[in-house]
Amino acid sequence: MGTRYWHRLSDGRVQCDLCPRECRLHEGQRGMCFVRARQGDQVVLTSYGRSSGFCVDPIEKKPLNHFLPGSSVFSFGTAGCNLACRFCQNWDISKSREQDTLADAASPEAIARTAQRLGCASVAFTYNDPVIFAEYAMDTADACHALGIRAVAVTAGYINPEPRAEFFRHMDAANVDLKGFTEAFYADLCAARLAPVLDTLRYLVRETDVWVEITTLLIPGRNDSDAEIDAMTRWIASELGPDVPLHFTAFHPDFRMLDVPPTPAATLSRAREIALANGVRYVYTGNVRDRRGQSTYCHACGALLIERDWYELGTYRVTDDGRCGACGVRVPGVFAGPPGRWGSRRLPVRMAASR
Repeated sequence: MGTRYWHRLSDGRVQCDLCPRECRLHEGQRGMCFVRARQGDQVVLTSYGRSSGFCVDPIEKKPLNHFLPGSSVFSFGTAGCNLACRFCQNWDISKSREQDTLADAASPEAIARTAQRLGCASVAFTYNDPVIFAEYAMDTADACHALGIRAVAVTAGYINPEPRAEFFRHMDAANVDLKGFTEAFYADLCAARLAPVLDTLRYLVRETDVWVEITTLLIPGRNDSDAEIDAMTRWIASELGPDVPLHFTAFHPDFRMLDVPPTPAATLSRAREIALANGVRYVYTGNVRDRRGQSTYCHACGALLIERDWYELGTYRVTDDGRCGACGVRVPGVFAGPPGRWGSRRLPVRMAASR
């Protein structure tokens, strides 16, 4: 499929303008993301209509804790990525250079109909970064909206301003992966830059109605120092405000960082305390068993609002219109009546049998 964000250069190459990499391509070359390529003197999306797999998940797995709690989300991704994270936890998909990874084919309309049939409240573009398959994601979001289903982007936020505005006009919620808080971390471990990600976060929170949550994977010895967590959470509180939920998740050895140990649970708890002390009101831990760190408490009165044990919900004290059941203060987020009851189930879906 032809794409929009590119231009010709005077030396005969074509530059992709989707993300800050701005790959410059000769005929037949692919960008670093792998799925955007020069064909016939233009940049095309080679993965349109094809996926690396479909699955129904709990929305909390994205992770989104303040967006339709307890509901199910129809998740899918494609292949490739525009970052090169050495610690990638989905490397088999995001680093794939094989088209046969894209085994499932589905139109945007088929995805929307399947999500509706399975009772999903939303569709999530995840597993690899949806900005690289923006056209497919936007068309699918539109098809979902036509059926009353919401659209979620799970993204690293590495996208240029003009396509960013178009892309997020189609999204209802986003979890943005803030991988670290130094340019050195992004350069050394992601082959990218921090500044564009911070720009995306500012844009989403200040200029759109997209519901935003942030995730940071804490890697021992790389981005887990008290000083870096302190600087990052002060920035979030001052630049984005206190109501953007923040998730600290545990690293496990993977891809090109097999020599780094898993993140201790104590590191996540320490990071959570630093963030709370700096004014971030809703801070969560992930990839570990930590009922307190995964539950939601009212920022005004401290009451337990949503009890979580991994992806299972227990006590629920948020009113249908999104207020604390104890003191009545509004809880930041998107709430639509009683919580869903999907639980922790994961349901793989074969689209060939679902059209």
